[in-house]
Amino acid sequence: MEKREVIYEGKAKRLYSTDDPNLVIAQFKDDLTAFNGAKKDTEEGKGALNNKVSTALFQMLAQNGVESHFVKMLDDTNMLCKKVDIIMIEVIVRNVATGSLSKNLGIPDGKVLPFTLVEFDYKNDDLGDPKLNDQHCLILELVKNEAELDQLRAMARQVNDILRPYFYAKGLNLVDFKLEFGRDANGKIILADEISPDNCRFWDIATGEKMDKDRFRQGMGGLKVAYEEVLNRILN
Repeated sequence: MEKREVIYEGKAKRLYSTDDPNLVIAQFKDDLTAFNGAKKDTEEGKGALNNKVSTALFQMLAQNGVESHFVKMLDDTNMLCKKVDIIMIEVIVRNVATGSLSKNLGIPDGKVLPFTLVEFDYKNDDLGDPKLNDQHCLILELVKNEAELDQLRAMARQVNDILRPYFYAKGLNLVDFKLEFGRDANGKIILADEISPDNCRFWDIATGEKMDKDRFRQGMGGLKVAYEEVLNRILN
């Protein structure tokens, strides 16, 4: 598989075209960003860890009936993926209140929610990824109809229903996470992007220690060690 030109570069990955028009290569970067890019740094080896975590989780989800863009891991930092047309909605799944949910609504940090909350954010850095309701999504033509919004919610809950007990068995509380979806060559909506400590919040069940990008957001240090621990628990 030949890696060709860069067709997209985001905060955490570069996408390259290949000699197959239906496949792309995602290269995981060591860059760290927070607060819509206001805080930046790099952590050597972070990209490789996210690639390995995402590979393991995409494979596990596929075994449980969740289709994604993942094809295979090529090497430490490169993943072969189906080319998809990304839906510009970030789907946020919350099991425990923290972060912006606590800040914006005053829900105590760490409060277990009475049910899993699914929210939509507009995938638009220039606007600061604002919250969306269903009408916003339709007005902006981010989806074709309300049925697709229901499908995004259902798929997000399905992923949560698989991942939450999976991580609990590994001693990690899946607090919240962000998913992205895209349309494949046949127009089918499938899971895309990545699933890693960059876009998930993991708290150690025994100690409450944060094992995700909050270590960077909050200046706690030890990010790479935490990511390595998440990977080790997934693999063992």
